[in-house]
Amino acid sequence: MIPALNEAGNLAAVMETIPFAELSQAGWDTEVVIVDNASTDGTGQVARSLGARVVEQPRRGYGNAYQAGFDAVSGDVIATGDADRTYPFDALPHLLSALDEQDADFLTTNRLLRENHGAMKRSHTVANHALSAVSRMLFRNELRDSQSGMWVFRREVWKGLDVRSPGMAFSQEIKNAAGCAGYRVLEVPIEYRPRGGDVKLNAFSDGFGNLRQLFEHRFRRADGGNDVADPGTGVLTQQEQFEAV
Repeated sequence: MIPALNEAGNLAAVMETIPFAELSQAGWDTEVVIVDNASTDGTGQVARSLGARVVEQPRRGYGNAYQAGFDAVSGDVIATGDADRTYPFDALPHLLSALDEQDADFLTTNRLLRENHGAMKRSHTVANHALSAVSRMLFRNELRDSQSGMWVFRREVWKGLDVRSPGMAFSQEIKNAAGCAGYRVLEVPIEYRPRGGDVKLNAFSDGFGNLRQLFEHRFRRADGGNDVADPGTGVLTQQEQFEAV
């Protein structure tokens, strides 16, 4: 599943990186779902022409796009990534194998490796490290990259989560929510690639919004007055060489 806002120019290159044949050989039937988040450049039409299924979400926002997409899919396992060419969809066979071999429920990825430093703006790198550190402190997990947008998880996990963020904070919230709900969370390293097209993320405004959401989530209270978040659940990590991805 790929959320997309005005990414018509990137979609063909993204689709080319999806290893349909290799996934099929491994026993996976693959459907590509593009969530068109009120694009104005024909993103939806381009996605359909490339064979993707398109879900329309007129309410803009990264989290809004994913909410609509997750409600529409029916597969056993959901894999995500952005439409800007940064995430290695060609690594999906490896990531799916890791999910199964480690008996994990939710796999997330770590982009913040020395090998990837040239693919991300310096300000975004600093903000990602800072937010990840705060997230580890508040939720007592070992996730090195709380902001990564590439996840692979079993669909039933989504039904057990309370994720509310309409915007960019959705990425950190879904990981922390999975850990708090007791699911087995695995983090693996990935290659991260230079973006195609204009950068939409604002390191300062989005960063402060995500920081606020971390505290709101940590001390969220249900109607009955009990804390929803239950941090301290373990996070599995894989230490394979970066080249293996």
